[in-house]
Amino acid sequence: MKKKYSRDLVGYGSKRVKVKWPGNAKLALQFVLNYEEGAENCTLHGDKTSEVFLSEIIGAKPIKGRHLNMESIYEYGSRRGFWRIHDLFNKKKIPLTIFGVGMALERNKEVCLAIKKANYEVASHGWRWIDYQNVSKKKEKNDMKLAVKSIKKIFGNQPTGWYTGRCSENTLDLVIDNGNFLYCSDTYSDDLPYWIKKGNKKQLMVPYTLDNNDMRFATNQGFNSGEQFYNYLKDSFDALYEEGKTSPKMMSVGLHCRLIGRPGRIQSLKKFLNYIAKFKDIWICKRVDIAKHWIKNYS
Repeated sequence: MKKKYSRDLVGYGSKRVKVKWPGNAKLALQFVLNYEEGAENCTLHGDKTSEVFLSEIIGAKPIKGRHLNMESIYEYGSRRGFWRIHDLFNKKKIPLTIFGVGMALERNKEVCLAIKKANYEVASHGWRWIDYQNVSKKKEKNDMKLAVKSIKKIFGNQPTGWYTGRCSENTLDLVIDNGNFLYCSDTYSDDLPYWIKKGNKKQLMVPYTLDNNDMRFATNQGFNSGEQFYNYLKDSFDALYEEGKTSPKMMSVGLHCRLIGRPGRIQSLKKFLNYIAKFKDIWICKRVDIAKHWIKNYS
């Protein structure tokens, strides 16, 4: 085997990291709403084929032309789903981080105004909601610039967080080289933030989740009812809360406007929010809050 290996399979390992969240919370809990509608693969956007990912059409095939059913499913997220989720979090006064795709945000001024008014965190989710695996490094770098420029123009501030999602092997290097992101979330490898180094630079990674995520409503062997989603979130919360009595962790919940925003699914999210409201010793926050806390105390 090669002596130099770019992956870290050990992490914190057996070390008991003494994490102290604000207020001595047993768990840092964070909700992400992905805003992607209007930036997905679509021939109207200059793409060769239609979108195939994360919709009600599981196993969708790419169409060399407009896929009106796929387009309308995504449109549901921006037209109705966002507002249903936004109303829920606003009513309960729960902080939210938006993973915002630049092109999608540019196409919906009303959504952007609501995000501003609610004071949600807006982290960059790239310029396009596409798979960057086979995109050139040069184009990916240019798209990163467009994404940052877009959010700064709309919201007045440069995004402090980055998450591509469908990333390439170049993504993390581009984030580090950019040097302006407090954190990157293109990782699922831990229950705590951690640092990575590249030369004399270091980057904070705040892990995201694909299991505590409504995307599993749109995947094979995923959630087929809201009750399954609620039970999975509750079990994850209960396990981490129990661990938090001696070793506090963080928990992320990933949401999508066109998925959890459907009437038949939103009730499961409401039920989970009602459940966690019973706990006073948890820290419900934005991702940037976790990043700033980690930078201040665990650099």
